[in-house]
Amino acid sequence: MKLDLLSNFRNEGNMILMKFNLLAMKNTNLLKTTVIFFFSSLFFQFTVNAQLDTVIIEKVMGIKGKSNNGEYKITVPQNDLNIEVDGFKIIPAMGLGTWIAFTPTKDGAMIMGDIILTETDLKPVQQEVIRQGLVITAIHNHFVRNHPNVMYMHIGGSGKTELMAQKAKAVLDKVKEVRGGDPSKGTASSEPVTNTLDTKKLDEILGYKAEMSKGVYKYTIGRPEVKLKEHGTAVTTFLGFNTWAAFQGTPDHAAVAGDFTMLEDEVAPVIKTLIENGIEVVAVHNHMVHEQPRIFFLHYWGVGNAEQLAQGLKAALDQTGKMKNGKGGMKM
Repeated sequence: MKLDLLSNFRNEGNMILMKFNLLAMKNTNLLKTTVIFFFSSLFFQFTVNAQLDTVIIEKVMGIKGKSNNGEYKITVPQNDLNIEVDGFKIIPAMGLGTWIAFTPTKDGAMIMGDIILTETDLKPVQQEVIRQGLVITAIHNHFVRNHPNVMYMHIGGSGKTELMAQKAKAVLDKVKEVRGGDPSKGTASSEPVTNTLDTKKLDEILGYKAEMSKGVYKYTIGRPEVKLKEHGTAVTTFLGFNTWAAFQGTPDHAAVAGDFTMLEDEVAPVIKTLIENGIEVVAVHNHMVHEQPRIFFLHYWGVGNAEQLAQGLKAALDQTGKMKNGKGGMKM
């Protein structure tokens, strides 16, 4: 009898212990769930708060820009520049647009920009960038045999949104001062160019659709599989992390200009493929200096049969990880 009572006591004790452990496990899971929810809420709150004040940006800069997924970009077409390359007119859609983009950070905004400068503009605008406490991260060409010669200067910085807008405005104002007027108000490159290309055929070859602007048919291809960051802040297609190609002309006599974005192991094969397909590589450079992973950019120029040019570009695209993984890019 005593043994039965003892056995029953032990069994009941074990059941109580099992119930206690189960409750403890449930409470632990509840605690984990609470902690995860708490930090998720904090992250969501940060995401909500990390929004750009586009109203203040427009007010300070006096230019209306374009919003895209919480980022903001101001573009200034260089309509005052009369540039020709190999008999083709270069207009803003062909790569003749200054831009400054804003992306939210915990402290306000990070800006990245590409400022188009003549040889006369270069020195005073550089000085203004440094005076404003911004950084110059690249200076390079887009074309060769272009008259007049133009350079492209990349700038960056971060801080309070209103302060970043003020600094960006100061740089653009310096360009106006040196040029003697607002580049966007000029007429030298504001007219459309000739384009009788079979755009559907080009889309078929490249596997993307482009946008037509004043006779320029332009593709913009992102790298969504590469999570690029500059100083810990994400750099998107909208902020210039993209490959693009702009076509004009006729089926038998077309021009294409553009920019390739490449991981370091893609640089050599892309250059080799472009050159083997009769497309001239005119610049290889960086746009940033603290980016992770390391990214290179190149500019190219090609003249000839439109479909052959597109096939050459497709072959070069096939050398990049984006195409190897079978992933499409982003178009904006």
